[in-house]
Amino acid sequence: MPRNYDIAELRRLDIAHHLPAQADWQEIEDLGGSRIITHADGCYIYDGDGNRILDGMAGLWCVNVGYGRAELAEVARDQMLELPFYNTFFKTATPPTVLLAQKIASLTQFRLPHVFFNASGSEANDTILRMVRHYWQVKGETTRTIFISRRNAYHGSTVAGVSLGGMQMMHDQGMHKKGQVPVAGIEHVRQPYWYNEGRDMSADDFGTACAQAIEDKILEVGPENVAAFIGEPVQGAGGVIIPPANYWPQVEAICRKYGILMVCDEVICGFGRTGNMWGHETMG
Repeated sequence: MPRNYDIAELRRLDIAHHLPAQADWQEIEDLGGSRIITHADGCYIYDGDGNRILDGMAGLWCVNVGYGRAELAEVARDQMLELPFYNTFFKTATPPTVLLAQKIASLTQFRLPHVFFNASGSEANDTILRMVRHYWQVKGETTRTIFISRRNAYHGSTVAGVSLGGMQMMHDQGMHKKGQVPVAGIEHVRQPYWYNEGRDMSADDFGTACAQAIEDKILEVGPENVAAFIGEPVQGAGGVIIPPANYWPQVEAICRKYGILMVCDEVICGFGRTGNMWGHETMG
């Protein structure tokens, strides 16, 4: 059962001190503060006014197994008592870190044998940007710095995440001129949104056209300058956009043709949420 919160006071403090994510603060103030979520169970959340709400988004796409799982709370408590935290900076590791890395690698049938842990999807994509560019530096192909992404893609809300993403509203926030992005060397191509943008042709033809847009961009900027293509198997924040079935296999073939790395952003699609363990498996 929830604690006996003073909801009115929490909403007052929310306006006074809390800056919410991806929101208009003035609108929150006009509403008298945020809706206060007090507790949850299974697939339902409850607010301070006693409303039970079906949590169709599973938190922010992350509460895959539902709320109130006693066994998870118990394991977390045991670990907090044994060792709540230690870093891996100083040639050290902890048993949960090593064992979880092995488990995640096994879920890819060890095709992806190494795991680097991050605290969020945004942070993971920042790391990817650095890691991919470093990879090409080490390989001696120092001109390969350009990332190709899609318009209306979402790869996080950090500086690099927003730059990789293709949502114009997020690009324009805080920029001096329309279209300016803070991290250079990122190009955007059309999204594979057949339902909204391609119904003057068959789904397959549209999928081919969108894949071709990637190859056209590679040729435009020079294959020797392209480091990677990044995409969500299914675009989440953009509107849960499922691409035509022939799109991703063609994208993979194009990346292999030019020796370009392909980054699948599985923050929303991974860990069983598309029916397979990984969204890139579902998308072929």
